[in-house]
Amino acid sequence: MITLEKASTPLKGQIFVPGDKSISHRSIMFGALAEGSSEITGFLDSADCQSTIECFRKMGIIIEHTQRPMNGVPIITVHGKGLRGLQAPTSSLYTGNSGTTTRLMTGILSAQDFESTISGDSSIEKRPMDRVITPLSQMGADIVSLRGNKCCPLHIKGNPGLHGITYRSPIASAQVKSSIILAGLYAEGDTVVHEPAMSRNHTETMLHAFGADIYNELDVNGAGTAILHPGVPLRGIKINVPGDISSAAYFIAAAILVPGSEVIIRNVGINKTRSGLIAVLQQMGADIELINVDNSMEPRADIVVRHSYLHGTKNGRFEIAGRRIPTLIDEIPIIAVIAATADFETVIKDAAELKVKESNRIDTVVDNLKAMGADIESTPDGMIIRGGKKLKGADIDSHMDHRIAMSFAIASLVAEGTTRILDDHCVGISYPSFFKDLQNLVHSN
Repeated sequence: MITLEKASTPLKGQIFVPGDKSISHRSIMFGALAEGSSEITGFLDSADCQSTIECFRKMGIIIEHTQRPMNGVPIITVHGKGLRGLQAPTSSLYTGNSGTTTRLMTGILSAQDFESTISGDSSIEKRPMDRVITPLSQMGADIVSLRGNKCCPLHIKGNPGLHGITYRSPIASAQVKSSIILAGLYAEGDTVVHEPAMSRNHTETMLHAFGADIYNELDVNGAGTAILHPGVPLRGIKINVPGDISSAAYFIAAAILVPGSEVIIRNVGINKTRSGLIAVLQQMGADIELINVDNSMEPRADIVVRHSYLHGTKNGRFEIAGRRIPTLIDEIPIIAVIAATADFETVIKDAAELKVKESNRIDTVVDNLKAMGADIESTPDGMIIRGGKKLKGADIDSHMDHRIAMSFAIASLVAEGTTRILDDHCVGISYPSFFKDLQNLVHSN
């Protein structure tokens, strides 16, 4: 448990957040499947990403971590063995708390010439895996949920003879799309994934950089399609991982909420399929500026954020729904914290996916904000937040969910009294140094 108090002075200064978690996972996976070595700088050294590394080490991939960082940035080198270079693991592949590792690796393992088992922690063993089992089975995969509940642990009998499919995903999910695409690298024929809205496209962008014949299409209604033509070998590359916008979100919120603040967050990924938070907050009136923009493989920028008085639309409310949701799904807990302090009503809809994250994030956000005095209620697919209430310190149950712990740490900065966050160590899933970085910024004056 960690104890936090209201900020007594404005937040001033600059901060670097850890590397993007989604890109870090994929850099290990794609590097392992490529021919030759891949060099990764800016890698996120967190529990989730370490789970990915350990799984691929169990399958014979050599992954080195330089002992002497270059220019203060560690370098990870993945010595890839090509698409058919993985070896049968001698024990179960443990993915910890990482849904990305679990679902993407299921796609890869479906096409191997060996059998394997994937297991995870208690949270992973409750998260739905039928969303990848169904399309992968249509490709010829043999996947069995060992407890018969469509969750982990999964036993996978690899099938080197998979075939490509055209799949219409009922949800916009980068994990589902990526799992199918990774299986499609091995399949006979094209693999096409249609989504009701474009989910984050790191897999397509990065695989293209590794040499794959893959691209996206976006129709006039915002629906997204990923198209893969297999048969092209992947080649090792150099990857510079930008800072994770989901981690930056907490400091963006902190600067907006604490009067007199001005914070610069350096080298943050601003991929359009991930940066819905910035667009939404700017529409609410937040003073956010992007500088030093670099539109390389993964676009990035420095983000300047100043304290802001937010506003709703002309009818006094603000709605977040539809195709916006996939671009900010991980940021909804911190958006809810911001909305609770704003002087208007915020409605979040079409976000039922929050129920099957590390915790049921609809319930955990609503329960904890109510404990802090907010006027908020849950709905079947989101929440309604009637802002303007003064927050007060409370005991926050993180439910071992890193994004809940970090969101309510930011809420503590504007809450009267003491806030205690239970199981605060869960932030190690994505941002091990979060509380240290937060305290450094709070006490920078």
